[in-house]
Amino acid sequence: MTTPAGTPSETTPSETTPSETTPSEPPIPAEPPTPAELLRSLARTRASLDGEEVTYWWSGDVYSWAPDEPYQRLFGFEGLNVARLAQDAEAGPDAYRLLTREAAFYLDPATREILENWQDRPVVHVWNDPANQKWRPFPVPVTELGGQVCFSLEIPLAYPSPLPVDRYPDHSAGDTYQALELFQFFADRADLAGPAPSVPATMSWSRMSPWLPWMAQGQRPGGLTFHCRGRKLGSYGEVPERTRAYIADRHPEFAHAPAEWSEPNETSWTYFRKLHPVP
Repeated sequence: MTTPAGTPSETTPSETTPSETTPSEPPIPAEPPTPAELLRSLARTRASLDGEEVTYWWSGDVYSWAPDEPYQRLFGFEGLNVARLAQDAEAGPDAYRLLTREAAFYLDPATREILENWQDRPVVHVWNDPANQKWRPFPVPVTELGGQVCFSLEIPLAYPSPLPVDRYPDHSAGDTYQALELFQFFADRADLAGPAPSVPATMSWSRMSPWLPWMAQGQRPGGLTFHCRGRKLGSYGEVPERTRAYIADRHPEFAHAPAEWSEPNETSWTYFRKLHPVP
């Protein structure tokens, strides 16, 4: 707006109140979340605080790597995890147990059909029952991504192989199982600010591992890289129909999380040992 000549403008300093010229106090920074608060946010993203079953579904590919050989996409990969979160009262008010089963399937890299054989060898799919976890408060790594929050979990693994070379020379890469699991879970900041026990989420997962036992690569140098992405579903019924039918025909219990805690966890290596016991 213009003003008549000789009339002070509405924004002339002489008419500005002291409060408008005094710099405002800097905002007080928010206290960083405690490890217990971070774990609670991760729990709402990964599962549900009310104990309801939560299904994650993912899809991706599996690549081979070996010295002096080109990388090769060997398989497609599709899987799911059905989880139920429970308070671990014995460990404290901020501790949880995550009870899960997970199934995953190796696919033809072109047609994306579930494989039954590869190079004249039977494919052994992933049937991990259980795949449980104990959660205690810890400084969960968090990355702020604008309106999103990313929880990152980097899990290096190294322990005595369930398939020692002297007993499984054709199916074991070594006497130590060594792998790297990389998880990322993404949730909207606005959802995490709300009261819901579970929030919508997406995820990514990568793994570097030895050759799978059923591939019968022995101690050949190299291994596999898994690269997948997925999301938290509204219910198990949102899993692709083909995959639900395959599970229902073979292991229908994988449509639900375990009812009770049990251990040890199953892995592809221990499951292969069950299928092929060696005295």
